[in-house]
Amino acid sequence: MDGRMKAQVTSTDVARLAGVSQSAVSRCYTAGASVSDLTRQKVQAAARKLGYRPNAHARSLITGRSRIIGLVLSYIENLFYPVVLERLARRLQQDGYHVLIFISDGGNTDSLVDEILQYNVDGIVLGATTLSSALAQRCADASIPVVLFNRIMASGGGAEVSSVRSDNEGGGRAIAGFLVAGGHRRIAYIAGREDSSTNLERERGFREGLARAGQRIYARAVGNYDVVQARQAARDLFSQPGDRPDAVFVAGDQMAIAVLDALRHDCGLQVPGDVSVVGFDNVPQADWASYRLTTYEQPVEPMVEATVELLQGYLGERQGAPGRNVVVHGRLVVRESARVPPNEEAA
Repeated sequence: MDGRMKAQVTSTDVARLAGVSQSAVSRCYTAGASVSDLTRQKVQAAARKLGYRPNAHARSLITGRSRIIGLVLSYIENLFYPVVLERLARRLQQDGYHVLIFISDGGNTDSLVDEILQYNVDGIVLGATTLSSALAQRCADASIPVVLFNRIMASGGGAEVSSVRSDNEGGGRAIAGFLVAGGHRRIAYIAGREDSSTNLERERGFREGLARAGQRIYARAVGNYDVVQARQAARDLFSQPGDRPDAVFVAGDQMAIAVLDALRHDCGLQVPGDVSVVGFDNVPQADWASYRLTTYEQPVEPMVEATVELLQGYLGERQGAPGRNVVVHGRLVVRESARVPPNEEAA
């Protein structure tokens, strides 16, 4: 059978050959639909023989659903987001959805929304550091459900949008308590983006934790979640003569890895002998032998599951579901980049 004839094969042809109804064929290619194993085997055998492939575009015209979820990111070089992308894509595929990635440069919101609307996405997961308020509002106006991932709506945002994030403030407090318990008295902080909710919450919790112990941030620099800027921030903080910091909390693991390299190779310091380093995320590279980074883990699996559940709720109701803010609690993973208090054990 040539390619031209294969293109003309329909689900009705498959149903006739398999000896089942056309609706049974449709259920076999619909995620979550009820169909017996025997029927599925018959349909798959007939489809293989006829060269049938279901037409997702045609199905979307009938159902009004594209079964595509748009994922909007500012950048994907951050080591945390490839993990999120893989887990989110796998989880959505279990329900018959697929992920379409859009990269935002923080510029024209109208242009990005217009591009998203062209693909008739069923929902959006917004992980971009910027654009949260404007983009979420535009999508809400277009009746597209939005879930903010790893961030919350900026103050003054008009749309009531759901969000999923880790316990950034709790993580900051836990890190402060850990470093104080380790005997540190000159504790620095290297921030991410100053305008991001993740950085604001982590620093707020960190300051609160230090204050409880009668301390405050000894020195501060900004890394903007960027490897080059984080490395320079470490040089600026630790290359000065006098009483340099004896510990540093870095607002993200990718920056923390760059800081470890700077401290060891640029500043000639021993980690954790001269200075302790703690990050935030627990990316896979944090456990590499060269880094063994102590860090606060963002629990990706529960965060992804909560995101999918929120999307499913919106898609079930289509409109009118109230916004929800889901906070998922993480944990401090103690490794070898920081002095371990007497009551702690390294992983």
